[in-house]
Amino acid sequence: MTGVDDVASAHESPTVKRMCLRYPGVCRICGASLGARTEAIYERATQIVRCLTCAADAPSAPEQPTTGTVEPTIDPGVAGASARRGFERRKARREERVRARHPKLGGLMLAMSDEPQSTRAWSTGASGEERLGARLDSIASPNVRVLHDRRIPGSRANIDHIAVTASGVWVVDAKRYQGRPRLVVEGGILRPRVERLTVGSRDCSRLVDGVLKQVGLVREALAGQGDVPIQAALCFVAADWPLIGGSFATRGVHVLWPKKLATRLAEPGVLTPETILRVQGDLATHFPPA
Repeated sequence: MTGVDDVASAHESPTVKRMCLRYPGVCRICGASLGARTEAIYERATQIVRCLTCAADAPSAPEQPTTGTVEPTIDPGVAGASARRGFERRKARREERVRARHPKLGGLMLAMSDEPQSTRAWSTGASGEERLGARLDSIASPNVRVLHDRRIPGSRANIDHIAVTASGVWVVDAKRYQGRPRLVVEGGILRPRVERLTVGSRDCSRLVDGVLKQVGLVREALAGQGDVPIQAALCFVAADWPLIGGSFATRGVHVLWPKKLATRLAEPGVLTPETILRVQGDLATHFPPA
């Protein structure tokens, strides 16, 4: 290597390294914007970057005593992975049953018939999680860190997405339902107020209960982190949303679509990038990939 490349290599040390950025950043020297997959100099101690142009005359971060340990890598998970595996397992079992019962015509019968609705539901769910996961990954940065498809310890259930942002932790449940989400309010003056979430003609209030239960589990996992705000969202990725308005909240749960969710996750807040990284690491340990 020559020129800047030689300088960058000279800065390789236990505290500084040249790398291809996973998230967008800003050079601490000149303020230049550095896009994802841009090569830059990463300062381990401060967790900030320098562009290669500034590497020649910029001092490295102060050397820190090394302990021989390596900073653990956080596995963000794969959106929809467990639902996709569930679909493939059910599809394979059905094929085995049909072929075993009809050795000669099994293949033809499978080709001419659709999967049962109970099996298709797993594929639909996986598709919704994958679509939302791609949107969340597109806005990932030091201020927005995402975990996908996290297993709940002691349970067969999982949390679709967890986003750790400057405004706090977001527990996100992805749904791919047809119809328009609405908030139906009953009672009020003479009767207790009751809120119901409907999508089309379906009463989906149980979805609110489910995501609130997940919020409780996340709050327990972060009990030692201090006062970290935690919010919940139900994100409908293929619903019939109106052109204007449409999002709402019920029982503290935000009901919205992927683009609207991405806007909310990017809002400013009190958590620093260092705190965001630490909280993400704790949650990734407590809720491993499903």
